[in-house]
Amino acid sequence: MRKSVLTMAAVMLAGVTAFSCTSLKKMEKNVDKIECTVVPEVLTVKGGEVPVEIIAQFPEKYFNKKAEVTAAPVLKYESGETLYEGAALQGEKVIGNATIIEKKEGGEVRYSGTIPFNEAMRISGLYVRYNAEKGKKSREFDSDKIADGVIATETLANKAGAIAEGGNAFQRITPETAEAAIYYLINSAQIRSSQSRSAEIKAMEQFAADASAAEDMNLVSVEVMSYASPDGEQAWNDKVATNRDKASGKMISKDLNKKKIAEAKDANFFKQYITAEDWEGFQKAMEESNIQDKELILRVLSMYSDPDVREREIKNITSAYTAVAEQILPKLRRSKFIVNAERIGKSDEEISALAKSNPEQLNVEELLYAATLVEPAAAKQGIFAIAMKQYPQDWRAYNDYGMIEFEKGNYQAAGEYFAKAAALNNNADVKNNIGCVALVSGNTEAAAVAFGAADCEEADYNMGIVSILTGKYDDAVKYFGDCTSYNACLAEILAGNNAAAAKKLAASEDNVEYLKAVLAARNNDANGVVSNLKAAIAKDAAYKQIAATDMEFAAYFDNADFAAVVK
Repeated sequence: MRKSVLTMAAVMLAGVTAFSCTSLKKMEKNVDKIECTVVPEVLTVKGGEVPVEIIAQFPEKYFNKKAEVTAAPVLKYESGETLYEGAALQGEKVIGNATIIEKKEGGEVRYSGTIPFNEAMRISGLYVRYNAEKGKKSREFDSDKIADGVIATETLANKAGAIAEGGNAFQRITPETAEAAIYYLINSAQIRSSQSRSAEIKAMEQFAADASAAEDMNLVSVEVMSYASPDGEQAWNDKVATNRDKASGKMISKDLNKKKIAEAKDANFFKQYITAEDWEGFQKAMEESNIQDKELILRVLSMYSDPDVREREIKNITSAYTAVAEQILPKLRRSKFIVNAERIGKSDEEISALAKSNPEQLNVEELLYAATLVEPAAAKQGIFAIAMKQYPQDWRAYNDYGMIEFEKGNYQAAGEYFAKAAALNNNADVKNNIGCVALVSGNTEAAAVAFGAADCEEADYNMGIVSILTGKYDDAVKYFGDCTSYNACLAEILAGNNAAAAKKLAASEDNVEYLKAVLAARNNDANGVVSNLKAAIAKDAAYKQIAATDMEFAAYFDNADFAAVVK
């Protein structure tokens, strides 16, 4: 009797177990009845991630009342798979906090998640993996494919940003000037000997003589500017300034001709100007003075433009006018002389020769300029190396040496030279260049910080690249502005600005044929896809392999002409 009871219990337990498994098996068998809507329809990289949104509609009588399920999207590709974070679901008789799916009515689940992109995902499929449990029983099963992946157009961005060059300030023709002035007594145009023979006048005239005689200088002109102080009537001041102009012009012409300066024989050599009432000089002198009521007088100048009103209002400030008459006005009764000359620097040939034979004879600007006169890059770096030795405190040689390393793809070496430049002068250009190294090294966050601290045109461009890589395509378009570079064209495509993209692509001087093919695919232009891919691959064979797995061209994978191009 005992044996029969035990046998019957075993049969009943086996029946319960079979029933439990059957319920999970049924969920697996009917998994294709779960309707999934995926956004986007073809997964797309954005900001280095592959985001997805899924609306899953579970049908009536599908979900077991006692089942607990973790549903996780999974992206499968040739070399493996990557699982998204799962969503917890449960039947209506389960005690828990997961989303409940009713047995009788079914239910809807909205899911969003993201995973980091890797190159293997270019050709992939999206599935949903279900881990279902009921009691001590469990079962894992996958759905059919619910979406394709992955469009990776964002990854086409050229991460090698715009490097800021230290450059040089070499000028073959350098302006040089000498100035002097003579001062008159009130209402007078007579030049006193103490003024015409002053040390200041003699030094100016000697400068003119030396410039005229020097082989490496050109004496250009002499400017003579005569003034009257702004006190008194306008007509009288005009007459006084005119007389001072005649007297000063005659004096300087006589003195320079006495020194046998050839240029002084030409009347056009002298440029003469008259200012009848020197209000500008008056304001400047007042600003630099310590006169009582200075601010009140300056306020009068800002309030009134009529010279007569100005003079009257200033004279009304009796406490200050005496000081003005003694300290300010005498300085304005003058004639000012400016001798303009040009110093002619070394020729390109001279600089190139000295850079090879006697670089120590070149100043830092000449030496850095010498690097612009040679090719190839190794020769430029040779000159920068000399500059670093001769002028170790100048940041530009380190920066520009690093720039060449960057252009060669030696990013670590470039970073080391940029760091040396920063130690000497951590300016905007150097900060930008350090950011470029961070950018190509994959540290987008550090790059953005560096570019944000660099107030230069290159940094703005590079922030456009950062914006592409972080999925902020509209921002990228703004940073690039009217630029028609490769990255600027890419930003327009990513932002969905097809018309703007077409315009920039047509104007670009970069190798943008591949981007033209992408835009053609988005415009359903089969001929444009094929012709532009041919052109792109002719310039860079690497595009053949990229195109073969580029989901931008998924509609053309079975196209014979496309296949022939990427084969």
